[in-house]
Amino acid sequence: MRLNRFLAAAGIGSRRHCDELVAAGRVTINGRTCTDFSTQPGPRDHVKVDGKLVRTAAALTIMLHKPAGFVSTRKDPHARDTVFDLLPHKFSRLFTIGRLDAQTEGLLLLTNDGDLAQWLTHPRYKIDKEYEVTLDRAWDPVLTPKLLRGIFLDGKRAKIERLYSIAPTRLRVVLRQGLNRQVRRMFEAVGYRVKHLVRVRLGNLRLANLPHGHWRALTKRELENLQLRGASGALAAGADRGGQKAVHATKSRSMPSATAEHDARRL
Repeated sequence: MRLNRFLAAAGIGSRRHCDELVAAGRVTINGRTCTDFSTQPGPRDHVKVDGKLVRTAAALTIMLHKPAGFVSTRKDPHARDTVFDLLPHKFSRLFTIGRLDAQTEGLLLLTNDGDLAQWLTHPRYKIDKEYEVTLDRAWDPVLTPKLLRGIFLDGKRAKIERLYSIAPTRLRVVLRQGLNRQVRRMFEAVGYRVKHLVRVRLGNLRLANLPHGHWRALTKRELENLQLRGASGALAAGADRGGQKAVHATKSRSMPSATAEHDARRL
């Protein structure tokens, strides 16, 4: 097992984050700094990060219904509550897959599986993230095409993939990006304030009726489906550009129009 996978399996973080730790010289094996990404620790090797011994653990992924007011980090310099305050101490070695800002609620995954984290957060895999948005006033559907085309935030084009109206001030939006506070900032850019924001779906996982502040472990079937989704995303990323356009066109024909009324079921 390569070093980054070993560290990810120990709950240190995603493989990308573990690579950064190795490159920064923060990882030692048997007392010597290791910056060789191809190193494969053996069962008798002592691997440490910042001087602390790490060991692999059984893979675990949980879903948390994050309430407002909690930050998605292990520790916060401003002494705010973190999502780890909602979890048993035995989960202290998990890390979040992506983040939700402090005031955003909803589905948040925590894991010690670096491969799963890589699949769900890497831009090339285009994992859907669906949110229910409550605005400060009725939505003007004339603005929908602008958000679908995309607007620039911090020099990057931010896009909403799909948008459905479920009430005059309530929308469902689907993202395939993860820019900082993207939903809030996109609506602010067209003159609206987001009063309430909840992530209700990630890939094929749905928040459903999990209560605020509660968590549950993902089932074996849910994990298998997520891993299959990640694998299919990797295959799609390797397809030629023409193939990607053909797939996109097929999907587009099967989707309702962006301004169609949503049936308001839990997604």
